[in-house]
Amino acid sequence: MSTMKLTLLTDLYELTMMQGYFKNHSNETVVFDAFYRKNPSGNGFAIAAGLDQVIDYIKNLTFDQKDIDYLRSLKLFDEDFLEYLSKFRFSGDIYGIPEGTVVFPREPLVKVIAPIMEAQLVETAILTIVNHQSLIATKTARVVHAAKGDGIMEFGLRRAQGPDAGIYGARAAMIGGCIGTSNVLAGQLFDVPVKGTHAHSWIMSFPDEYTAFKKYSELYPDACILLADTYDTLKSGVPNAIRVFTEMREAGIPLTFYGIRLDSGDLAYMSKKARKMLDEAGFPDAVISASSDLDEYLITSLKGQNAAITSWGVGTNMITSADCPAFGGVYKLAAVMDEEGEFIPKIKLSENSEKITNPGNKTVFRIYDNETGKIRADLISLADETFDVSQDLLIFDSVETWKKTKLKGGTYHMRELLVPVFQKGECVYASPSVMEIRDYCAREQDTLWDETRRLTNPHEVYVDLSDKLFRIKAGLLDQMNQEG
Repeated sequence: MSTMKLTLLTDLYELTMMQGYFKNHSNETVVFDAFYRKNPSGNGFAIAAGLDQVIDYIKNLTFDQKDIDYLRSLKLFDEDFLEYLSKFRFSGDIYGIPEGTVVFPREPLVKVIAPIMEAQLVETAILTIVNHQSLIATKTARVVHAAKGDGIMEFGLRRAQGPDAGIYGARAAMIGGCIGTSNVLAGQLFDVPVKGTHAHSWIMSFPDEYTAFKKYSELYPDACILLADTYDTLKSGVPNAIRVFTEMREAGIPLTFYGIRLDSGDLAYMSKKARKMLDEAGFPDAVISASSDLDEYLITSLKGQNAAITSWGVGTNMITSADCPAFGGVYKLAAVMDEEGEFIPKIKLSENSEKITNPGNKTVFRIYDNETGKIRADLISLADETFDVSQDLLIFDSVETWKKTKLKGGTYHMRELLVPVFQKGECVYASPSVMEIRDYCAREQDTLWDETRRLTNPHEVYVDLSDKLFRIKAGLLDQMNQEG
């Protein structure tokens, strides 16, 4: 796919800090972690997304002459610094949790190890990409879960906050579990299914509803979903659809994918009445699709009312994550390399314990129960730590660190989540296709307990610290308290 050059997609202070480091000859290698503190939409987990666009961004991260001329016009940057930018290339390492992975608060989704000028520059773009796409993928996972196996189609392009949000939001929605999108450009760019029917204007442009349906069926006999609520759903729309389906069958046209769409009214009542009419007319396999400002709560309610809907077109509330419009990811310094090449852990303090960061060069392990295959906890550890799953494992709560749990050896297994993406500036990771990521995401959610997947008051999955990392964090907190 073609990609937009995003070099100047950054906050100004990233560049002014870069110049400050440049002028002070301060460019030591550092570790930054991109993570979030709270699951969106009251969910029990989030879905990692956006890594593929991060890769494109880093690969194309160069300052061309137009960029340099614009920065010069701001009268903030000296010529020696602009000369440095004109030759800039990212030279560091990046680790990421693969897209579609179930993730939890406080664990690094992306880790950057690079000279501080480089690590500082990429902060804003990484956050805006990962925050947005992880938010929409997570919201979609909720909607898909509410539908209980029915197909969810992404219909949100016209309500997204601009073209970029519509395109990459559609991609994230596919990762979260949609079966298709109405967004044709997203279909082309990401090789995902595109789906759609027709608007009320199609019906209104013809002399009558029957003629509109008839002409549509002639054009698209293999995808004949007719919008039945332009005039009167039960007295006109459904009877005219049945008339067209009957004529198709009598003409020997295979009814492979056909049915009606409802976009207004009492969807539970209308769908049940329409189902009865279609069944009695001999069309028990006709699809009843619904749209109309759907979200996970309305779908849950309609399912609870035994609505006869098996396909859902979800737009505004999913593409905008209307009830939770921000993911809240942050990017924090975690370690600085000393002259001997050792990482010195750094910690950010706060009166709010949830905002105290986890120090050091870290990685993330997922701990699974051997008997059920379900997630027992996630473990943040130092990057060089190894674990013997035959031995007991002591883990500590990452916020309330006085809480600890011992896992009995032989009852669990572990998987490291962070994988290398860039090594010394070169990309070493190939993203799977979006549909492959979608399938992986579905398998990931199957490792969650049902209690964690429920839409309200979900059970919290613990994100704990290794014994070694816990001791480092506790030591830094004690040191800071003594100095304070």
